[in-house]
Amino acid sequence: MNVNFNWEFTYPSQRMPILAKNIVSTSQPLASQAGLQMIMKGGNAVDAAIASAIALTIVEPTMNGIGSDAFAILWDGKKIVGLNASGRSPAAWTIEHFSNYKSMPESGWDSVTIPGAVSAWVELSTKYGRLEFKELFEPAINYAEHGFLVSPITSKIWPHLLKRFKRQEFPDFHNAFMINRKAPRPGEIFKSADQAKTLRLIAETEGEAFYSGILAKKIAKHAKNTGGLITIEDLQNHKITWEKPISIELNEISLHEIPPNGQGLAALIMLGIFKNLDLAFYESDSVECIHLQIEAMKLAFADAYRYVSDPATLEFKPNFFLNPNYLKDRAKLIDLKIAQQFDAGVPKFGDTVYLTTADAEGIMVSYIQSNYMGFGSGIVIPGTGITLQNRANGFNLIEGHPNQVGPNKRPYHTIIPAFVTKQGEPLISFGVMGGSMQPQGHAQMMIRIFLDGQNPQTAIDAPRWRLMNGRDVILESGFKNTIYEGLSKLGHIVSKEHFYKFGGAQLIYKLDDGYLGASDWRKDGQAVGF
Repeated sequence: MNVNFNWEFTYPSQRMPILAKNIVSTSQPLASQAGLQMIMKGGNAVDAAIASAIALTIVEPTMNGIGSDAFAILWDGKKIVGLNASGRSPAAWTIEHFSNYKSMPESGWDSVTIPGAVSAWVELSTKYGRLEFKELFEPAINYAEHGFLVSPITSKIWPHLLKRFKRQEFPDFHNAFMINRKAPRPGEIFKSADQAKTLRLIAETEGEAFYSGILAKKIAKHAKNTGGLITIEDLQNHKITWEKPISIELNEISLHEIPPNGQGLAALIMLGIFKNLDLAFYESDSVECIHLQIEAMKLAFADAYRYVSDPATLEFKPNFFLNPNYLKDRAKLIDLKIAQQFDAGVPKFGDTVYLTTADAEGIMVSYIQSNYMGFGSGIVIPGTGITLQNRANGFNLIEGHPNQVGPNKRPYHTIIPAFVTKQGEPLISFGVMGGSMQPQGHAQMMIRIFLDGQNPQTAIDAPRWRLMNGRDVILESGFKNTIYEGLSKLGHIVSKEHFYKFGGAQLIYKLDDGYLGASDWRKDGQAVGF
């Protein structure tokens, strides 16, 4: 691929891109190295992605765990394919069961859907992997059993997330993830013999232990004993689905996303609206350009929160929202002189890990895995170290809504891997973590790289904006004061926020003779290669 971006590094940065024929880029250095080990011992990018994902459940437990969900988009060497490994709700979840709730719970058993990450590892390895499944677990088991030094940003986040779970309500969680009743400090060793045992069981049974064997029985038993409705049958009935990604084209460049129940559709709608606006007159970091981006994002979220749901309950096919005439009409609603409200939903914060891998043979993997809100539901299965996600919080309680909570349904999902092709050939594998920041981050990265010509590391380093609710917008440090003032004059309610709230990106860009790997300074992670 010819490189059309410049090599200037405009923004203050703690990173340089990595140039190599094989790349692994994750949000935690030990996980990056776990993946790279797999390629160096003869595995491919898929093996590397799985090993990194498994390692992340140990070395970055604040963002994901063995009981997470997962999605992936990969270029398998010939074509682009998508994997949806998100879980469904328990069969016993009736509407009546949630009748006493005013909103979907954020913790406890009623926030837990069936975890899908383990099924993603198994499926990807079975279909595309080269190494034995058990080999992919070796780095993670080593970190869990012998311990690892906790990285700085993870350590800073850890105690804040603990505040959600009181010891008397979540004793198993505290026993599993505290050291002498405290969160680990930077550089302190954290280990988990329980997680090591669990990973060995998953590795030896190729996932069977988790969905129908000893671990499944422990999950179902703990649910029965503590008020949960998940059964062994729910776990046995879990299924992944292979999906054809949906896409939008921007100057011969196509952004691909997993179709609903994920929110990737919002990123595509935003770009589809944005390309209908007259952009030639505005600089990328100008008030006008950022205003137009924010307004396009509002319109995209308005559709996403209203219509994205389990595929079985969708009112409209995703491509309806990507129709050029529809996008053109939506763009006409934007006023350059004033910030508006388009009845978007209320975006939520979320915590996630994203990773991407690529090998010398041309395979590229875009993979994302998450508990959702930090440690997830707070439910930890005793003696296993399994933290369960709280993805059911993505449902709503609106009667008749396609995303209303119910039995055997996948909820609205925030985690979305992204992939870019140029004229049908692979170009970029990337993602931006962080709840509702994800489609906003995807769109901002696309605009910076393909409209502004920034190199990928510079696009990652650049300050970000994030739409919150209504006209509320948060901005990261790094924008000029004229941006804050200008957006406020247009009617946006603007505030500055910590970089934690703007996600974290990992990216691999395909070059003519290798790859460029880039990693976000907002995370502990790194891109590595050889």
